Amino acid sequence: MSGAADTLDRRDAVDVAAAVTMVALTFSWGLNYVAAKISYAGYDPVFVSIARSVIGGLCVLGWCWLRGIPLFRPDKTLLPGIAVGVLFGVEFLFLYIGLEYTTVARNTLLVNAMPFWVLVGGHFLLGEHMTARKFAGLVLAFCGLLAVFSDRIGGGDSMTLTGDLLSLGAGILWAMTSILIKRSTLVQASAEKLLLYQLAGAAVVGLLVQPIAGPALRDVTLVPTLALLFQAIYVVAFTYVLWFWLLRRYPASSLSSFAFLSPVFGVLCGAMFLNEPLSIRIFLALGLIAAGLIIVNRPGRKQILG
Repeated sequence: MSGAADTLDRRDAVDVAAAVTMVALTFSWGLNYVAAKISYAGYDPVFVSIARSVIGGLCVLGWCWLRGIPLFRPDKTLLPGIAVGVLFGVEFLFLYIGLEYTTVARNTLLVNAMPFWVLVGGHFLLGEHMTARKFAGLVLAFCGLLAVFSDRIGGGDSMTLTGDLLSLGAGILWAMTSILIKRSTLVQASAEKLLLYQLAGAAVVGLLVQPIAGPALRDVTLVPTLALLFQAIYVVAFTYVLWFWLLRRYPASSLSSFAFLSPVFGVLCGAMFLNEPLSIRIFLALGLIAAGLIIVNRPGRKQILG
């Protein structure tokens, strides 16, 4: 096999092709929440997390073999890789179990608040001082989270509240994973190797939890199975690899400006494909979180807060 390095021309800005691709990717990631919900008719959420990780991981391994991407060279990433894998595994258990008890709209909004937890953690743990602009985005996002929970505080369906709290926890664990990566040797690892650490961790954590999670199989039919394969093969193996390709060619900061589309598509897909009701609170939360993401990701002058 040839060497792993891509010989792509680097671009200084996102062009039309990259912008269209990012819209398609964020739509796919929003649709992934719907696919997970549909797959629960045939499979337990913990089993879905395991199967998604194993099938997707095998596909990524195949990609690395075809591209000649080295995975097993000594690079001092094993221990932090294991830690990140465990965090990622617990994160996906929270996400997938939480999704069973709450709506796609609420789940996607709470999970995709992750960048704001990274912002808070980076300020206190990484020395990445928060600018006034980013603080404003954080305040908007916090107001959005309050809007999501406003109809659950002091009453409401306790199981939905449990699902919401697990979804919020998944977003926080996602942020912790990102911070750990930044503080460890994993920051130098290839994106494919980093993804494989996380998928392996999700598979192992899921396998440990499955015996107490109940029956892995429910009413196994074609539609839930296709939904599971969509998550594993298309979302994990195809869209993530395409995302890596974009990161190699275009500035990461420019690509991250599309982050607000993922919760937007998640909310809309839940309504379109699952007939989930969209309340004023959900639209308010969506607007606040999307605005916060835009503000946080918009390039600006480095004005240090406080």
